[in-house]
Amino acid sequence: MGNRADDDGTDVTLYRKALSDTVHADTPTGAPEPLLALLDILGFTRRTLTTAGPTYVWHEAPAHLDEDAKNQLASHAVPWLHKAGYLVHISDDVWNAAAYTDAAVALRDHGAPAPPAHVSRPACLGLMTLADERDVDVTVYHSDGTIYVDTRAAAPRASADPA
Repeated sequence: MGNRADDDGTDVTLYRKALSDTVHADTPTGAPEPLLALLDILGFTRRTLTTAGPTYVWHEAPAHLDEDAKNQLASHAVPWLHKAGYLVHISDDVWNAAAYTDAAVALRDHGAPAPPAHVSRPACLGLMTLADERDVDVTVYHSDGTIYVDTRAAAPRASADPA
C-alpha cells in the first residue's frame, strides 16, 4: 500500500480517490504527529490500518459531506498547511479557489484556522510561512511540476477602492 505524498515528495497530497467521492489527505510514511493533528483540526478524519508490517495513517474528508463540501474542505486546508511550513499538492479535481481565498483571508485576519462548522476552532498555529520569511504578501513557486501559492499571515487587506 503506497501513498501519494511519498510518491509526490510532499508533506500532504490532497486528491479524490479514483472511482469514488472520497477526498484523501495523504501524508508521508512516518509523518510527524503535529502534521497529523493539524489535519484533524482542519476537519479531516484520521484513518489507520495496522498490518503485520507498518501501520498506515491517512486522512479523509468526512463521508457525510457532499462532493463540493469535500472540495472546499481540502482547498481550505492549503493555506493553513503552508503557514505551518508544509509542502502541499492539491489535485485539480478537488481545487476550489473560493475556499482557498476564504481561508487565506481568515489566515491574514485571524492567524488561526477557521475550520468548517462541524469542527471546533483550534488554537493559533504560530508558524511563519514562506511568504513571511521573504517579507512578501504572496509567494508563487514551482516544484516538481506543481505550482504552489503561499500567502503571508499578516498580509495587508486589499483596498475597497481599486483606484
